[in-house]
Amino acid sequence: MSDLNTNIRRPDWLKIKLDTSEAFQATKEIINSKMLNTVCVEARCPNIYECWNRKTATIMILGDVCTRACGFCSVKTGKPPTYDTMEPIRVSQAVKKMELKHVVVTSVDRDDLRNDYGASIWADTINQIHLSVPGCSVEVLTPDFKAHAPSLDRVFNAKPEIFSHNVECVKRISKSVRKQSNWDRTLEVLKMSVDFGLLTKTGIMVGLGETDEEVFETMEEVASIGVKIFNIGQYLQPSKNNLKVERFVHPDQFKVYKQFGYELGFKVVESAPLVRSSYHADEQVKLYNN
Repeated sequence: MSDLNTNIRRPDWLKIKLDTSEAFQATKEIINSKMLNTVCVEARCPNIYECWNRKTATIMILGDVCTRACGFCSVKTGKPPTYDTMEPIRVSQAVKKMELKHVVVTSVDRDDLRNDYGASIWADTINQIHLSVPGCSVEVLTPDFKAHAPSLDRVFNAKPEIFSHNVECVKRISKSVRKQSNWDRTLEVLKMSVDFGLLTKTGIMVGLGETDEEVFETMEEVASIGVKIFNIGQYLQPSKNNLKVERFVHPDQFKVYKQFGYELGFKVVESAPLVRSSYHADEQVKLYNN
C-alpha cells in the first residue's frame, strides 16, 4: 500500500487494525445521540478504533467547518454556520454518560467570530464539564485565537487541567503546511499558557519534509519556554487533496526523539508513528502526576 500522491510504500508498522467492538459502538452511539463532532472522524484519525474501543474520544466543538485550510488536515473548510450555544451542555452530558476520567476537547478555527474567535464557547464547555463531571480532568487542544490575549485569558481562566496547542511541524516548512497560521504566534500562545500557570502541551508531525536536526531544534525551542508534554507522530496523508508524505520515519528514530525529549526536561514524551495529539491522553495525565 502506498500513500495517495506518492510512490513511497507505507511500511508494515503503520498497518491499522479495524476493530468495531461493543465499546466502539457504544462510544459512537453516545457521540451521535448528542449530535457532537469528533476530530476522530472529521480528521480521519488512524487511532479511532483503538480509542473508541477504550471509550475515549476527542470532541470537536464549534462545528465541523474550519476557516483555515491547513495542508495536512482533512476537516472541511469554508464559511462555518452559526455556532450552537447549547453545545457545551451536550458535551458535558456525553462526557458524563461515557463515564470519562479525562476528556480532550478541540475545535475548528473560527476566525469569523471576530469578537473572541469562539473563546466563550470554549470556556463554557470547560466549565460545564467541571460542573457536571467533577472527577473528570479536561484537556483542551485549541486554535491560536490569533494570540488575542482577552480570548486566551477567557479559556485560561476556565482552568483546563491541560492546555494544548500544536506547533504541527518545524519552522522552515510551516508556511507551506499551514498557510494561514504563524509559527512564532504558536510559540507565543504556548508561552502565554505557561506564564498563566497551566500545564502546557504541544506536538509535531514528521514526514512533511523536515530533517531530524530540525526536529531536535524544534523540541529544544519548545522545551525552552516551559512546555512539559510533547507528542510526535508520523504524518499520514488523509486524502489526495492534502500534502503528500515525504518520508516514513522508522520506529527506532521515534525512540531517539523520545530519549532526546526527556533529556531536554519534558515531563512526558509520546513518540511513535501513530501518536496523535490526544493519543493516550488519559495515560499522559497519569504519567505526569506520578
